[in-house]
Amino acid sequence: MLVIVSDLHLGDGTTADSIPASAFNLFAKRLRQDARFASIRDGKYHPIVELDIILLGDILDPIHSTRWFYPMGDQTHTRMTKPGDPDYIRPWSDSNDPKYAPKLLEVTRAILEENKEAMEIMRKLANGEFIELDSSDGSGSRERDNQKKIPLKVRFHYMVGNHDWYYHLKGEAFDQIRREIIEAMGLSNPSSPFPFDLRKVDPKLPWNPDDSPDIERLFRVYKVFGRHGDIYDSFNFDREKGRDHPTLGDAFAMEVLNKYPEELKRIPGVDVKVLKQLSQLTNVRPALATPLWISGQIRSLAMRNELKDLNQEQLKKVWDQLADEFLELDFVREKDKSFQLDAVDTLEAVIKISKLLSFEAIDTLTLRLQGKNKSDGDRSFAKYALQEPSFLDNSARYIIYGHTHHHETIPLDYDDIGGNQIYFNSGTWHTYFDLARKNPTEKKFIPYKALTYITFYKDNEHDERNFETWSGAYA
Repeated sequence: MLVIVSDLHLGDGTTADSIPASAFNLFAKRLRQDARFASIRDGKYHPIVELDIILLGDILDPIHSTRWFYPMGDQTHTRMTKPGDPDYIRPWSDSNDPKYAPKLLEVTRAILEENKEAMEIMRKLANGEFIELDSSDGSGSRERDNQKKIPLKVRFHYMVGNHDWYYHLKGEAFDQIRREIIEAMGLSNPSSPFPFDLRKVDPKLPWNPDDSPDIERLFRVYKVFGRHGDIYDSFNFDREKGRDHPTLGDAFAMEVLNKYPEELKRIPGVDVKVLKQLSQLTNVRPALATPLWISGQIRSLAMRNELKDLNQEQLKKVWDQLADEFLELDFVREKDKSFQLDAVDTLEAVIKISKLLSFEAIDTLTLRLQGKNKSDGDRSFAKYALQEPSFLDNSARYIIYGHTHHHETIPLDYDDIGGNQIYFNSGTWHTYFDLARKNPTEKKFIPYKALTYITFYKDNEHDERNFETWSGAYA
């Protein structure tokens, strides 16, 4: 039995909220139920002996942490470091900088501590403390004697995506960070770089594929192939350099989205409720509605007299300032290719246009775009699955990506010999603020938790069922 999940985005609590431990409890209970169902074949009981879970990237989320802004160990958070400061370090700094690994370790420890209840559930699953199966009498019947229960240990395998790519970096300092993650989460990974790409989509790409015998064996046994999917997103993956390098997405997430509430803290009289509300902006869906959400929160706070002496113009000015500073970063300027219309040029154009508009004018534009885009702005990666080498050579019947947070099950092909080939997107585990559709101009957002996973079965498991998907939401 193989389960695939992705995009948990567990953070350290300094920006948007992570999925709570209750989601892990729900997941563990469903795993226990699924393992028992998987032990039935042709009406007879044969307890399964393997349950593996592949964590398909963006599990821990170091990028959405404000700790990067401040010197190592600084608990006061009074001074943000700036380019040129001796203690300046960011995810796009040189990973060989002596400050880099310690800062990543600081952020990682904070994430593990913030999510320690969820981590404890994972460790119990890995130790066989959560799932117990009845033993078999050898003839296909259960032995329900409590003294003969069989503990089923869950093996967790971590692959990285674009928010946790740091755990793919080589070196002893990063091995030590990975050892702490392995211990905290109950992982089966070795402390070497967590894998990212087990089979290149194009042999000409400059990086080497990762080596992970355990995951490769699972792919073969279950006839699946998985990758996070960020390789198809140029804003969050650099094809020229590979996964061990930062992207514009890293810089924008940190220097604009993360920093906005931090800068507001420096305005005299800003209420903590304002900061708490606005720090959730990375959880807004659809992403196109982020400006609506910001101005909606501002309007709501103003109606409750919680903005005090603040006004929308002040808040918009801070946003514009951060956007300007982002474009002036050396890292961003280096990404701007001469004589090419690239991602930096597009961002620059968007930012310049947004500076000319108020939040209300941006709202109007957003609503018009939203009305033309009923699919919530997420784009399917199914077309890329058709190009996967493992799809083309029929070594995989199921192709799985994450990254988009948009759960999908899409048929790709069928042949009489191999059977079905299907693309899945593993969705996300996330807290969302989703725009209410009745009257979007009212800027109402409904909070809920989303939870998706995909399960694959061997031929001798679960009455010949090949796969099942589960996607739920609760609040």
